[in-house]
Amino acid sequence: MAKTKSVHRCTECGAAAPKWAGRCDGCGEWNTLVEELDVRDEGVSVPPSSVPLPMSEIADDSNEARSTGLSEVDRVLGGGLVSGSVTLVGGEPGIGKSTLLLQLAGAAAGSGARCLYVSGEESVGQVRGRAERLGAVHPDLWLVAETVVPHIRAHLDQVKPDIVVIDSVQTLQDPALSSAPGSVSQVREGANSMTRYAKQHGTAVLLVGHVTKDGALAGPRVLEHVVDTVLEFEGDRHHGLRLLRASKHRFGPTTEVGLLQMEDAGLAPVDDPSGLFLADRVTGVSGSAIVPTLDGNRPLVIEVQALVAESQLANPRRSAQGLDQGRLAMLLAVLERRCGLSVLGADVYALAVGGARIVDPGADAAVALAVASSLTGNPLADDLVVVGEVGLGGELRHVGHINRRLNEAARMGFRRAIVPHATGDAPDGLEVLRAPTLAAAIALADVGPH
Repeated sequence: MAKTKSVHRCTECGAAAPKWAGRCDGCGEWNTLVEELDVRDEGVSVPPSSVPLPMSEIADDSNEARSTGLSEVDRVLGGGLVSGSVTLVGGEPGIGKSTLLLQLAGAAAGSGARCLYVSGEESVGQVRGRAERLGAVHPDLWLVAETVVPHIRAHLDQVKPDIVVIDSVQTLQDPALSSAPGSVSQVREGANSMTRYAKQHGTAVLLVGHVTKDGALAGPRVLEHVVDTVLEFEGDRHHGLRLLRASKHRFGPTTEVGLLQMEDAGLAPVDDPSGLFLADRVTGVSGSAIVPTLDGNRPLVIEVQALVAESQLANPRRSAQGLDQGRLAMLLAVLERRCGLSVLGADVYALAVGGARIVDPGADAAVALAVASSLTGNPLADDLVVVGEVGLGGELRHVGHINRRLNEAARMGFRRAIVPHATGDAPDGLEVLRAPTLAAAIALADVGPH
């Protein structure tokens, strides 16, 4: 007998409450409880679908990863997609999630995999038109527009694919639930259903996930726990560069980052990202510094720029694009107090060129020297890179994987590097200039007041 009752469920953790409250008792978040109808069949007994076995009697059925056909995606996934895995791909609207997965499915179909693309947001004609542009039309790539979970399961039983793309998980609807598509219950049950199918049939499932205005994946937090891998697809829609990161990956590390370039024919892997970031660099201009940074395990040589201008405001402007706003404010205070440069009363604009996003503290010294260079009008040398974390005392601190950073800088043709004092030997062809403090680094770069 079916029993229906109204419950309030948290959109973050999925916890249920009998009535609305401002704060969820399960996770402590505020204003996350939404009302839903909970329908349960009481008195129904379901036999177990498996039996426990001794570990020694269980065969190892782990399979090698199947290449996706996109080298940068394979890098992030540790080789490719694993049979029976469930991958959630999240990103802002219009960033290219559907393009990425349709291109991936087409490449996999071209390499012998049977793929099914389930579209819940676009018609089959719209998807076919995009597939033509991407060169993803292939006999082994099947397409269906469907949102009802039992119907999707029927299509899966018919096609028997090796790879399934669900675009998107927020459109899935189970008729057994009375709530609307996109609600906590529908998203949770839809993801659970696709996960069960993946584990039972050894099919690799990719789910497209929407994100909220804060950048978090929409839906219950349990969604991220259900899947095996969570990929974050990032980028600035005004730039062609796209970054793919894994925030969770049960089959490998989460320290890799993939870089792709959005072009007319789809997403293309970036073989030389440092060259891409430095392609439009103009030398001999003040306010520019080059930093060998590290994104995951990948060394990148990126240009950071700063512009210091006289301010007419009581509270001068502070603008940071691709850089941490709080970190920039701290560096300006250190420059003022420890290095004797008057910057707190000026407008300061800083950015990482090319749409890059730098969270590495090793870029502190480069940003500070770019600000000093803009303030004094003295440019840094063309063959110089700067790396190091800046402390509140004005000291230059050691950063991790310094050799990998400097090797990448040497490969890009740079010949000198300002580094923290404790840095070891430099790679061949690169001279290191050791600086114990930020003031010493400014003197070595010759960007201080003359």
